[in-house]
Amino acid sequence: MKFPRNIQRSLQALKEKKAQDLVVIDLKGICSFTDYFLIATASSTRHSQTLSHFLQENLEVSPLGVEGEERGEWILLDYGDFVVHIFTEEKRRYYDLESLWMDGNLYRIDEDNS
Repeated sequence: MKFPRNIQRSLQALKEKKAQDLVVIDLKGICSFTDYFLIATASSTRHSQTLSHFLQENLEVSPLGVEGEERGEWILLDYGDFVVHIFTEEKRRYYDLESLWMDGNLYRIDEDNS
């Protein structure tokens, strides 16, 4: 799947800082507020904060909103046409966005694709 440029850049930045279990969910046509979710797992709250800051520094656009950076368990960065969710492992299992948005097309991102 060929993703829009800012999603590709986001995936590269998250990979560079060792985000785990990267997923993109294509929500076009089923969600009114965004086209894509990017989901990543961080190894700790400090790691999730680092991922969030690095992502913001490396994209050409600024997020419309950022939530959860202070606590770092679940950070949401809203870029309008895509939303980035950075979770600790525990919070990712708890909220299970992949199941909640199972009507979207889900793409697991590994080291060999983006």
